[in-house]
Amino acid sequence: MDTAVKAETRKEYQRNDRDTGSVEVQVALLTKHVEALTVHLQGHKKDNSTRRGLITMVNKRKKLLTYLSRTDSPRYKTLIQRLGLRH
Repeated sequence: MDTAVKAETRKEYQRNDRDTGSVEVQVALLTKHVEALTVHLQGHKKDNSTRRGLITMVNKRKKLLTYLSRTDSPRYKTLIQRLGLRH
């Protein structure tokens, strides 16, 4: 993922101007990366190392979303809606 895309995503989901590691930012960055890897794997079906990395990222995102839903439900619902996850 390009540095400019990361910076733009971070800026869009950060809670304040110095926020770089909140759950929202982490989940948004993971979602962008998962989308890029999904496109890659559609063309490279036998790339198992990338598939393993993708599964790891999806699991990390799931853990972060579970944490957020447990600690702050309104933030969780807003983030899910903004990212278009779990329709």
